Amino acid sequence: MHNDLKLFKWAILLLSIPLALAFFGKDSFRYPCQDPANWDKEFCKVPVCDVTRTCPEHIFKGQRDPRLGPPKDGQTQTFNQSVAPTGACTAQQTQGANCGK
Repeated sequence: MHNDLKLFKWAILLLSIPLALAFFGKDSFRYPCQDPANWDKEFCKVPVCDVTRTCPEHIFKGQRDPRLGPPKDGQTQTFNQSVAPTGACTAQQTQGANCGK
């Protein structure tokens, strides 16, 4: 009986820790320039943040820049990737890609 009560207390404690962190935790960002409140500050502008690659342009690479706001109607970020091969680029390889000439 004593072991069951001890186990129950540990289970409650272990379950309450993540819930407390989720409830009382603040918004955190991995990089300071991910926080929209810092976008106008000096350390998020090009000469300073370019060295550490933490500029918003680097952090949100490949995604829509959130500083632009939501996309307008008809604006999407899809790219036309249908490229037709031309005869100039085709090469016959009888050996591996890195093998001799």
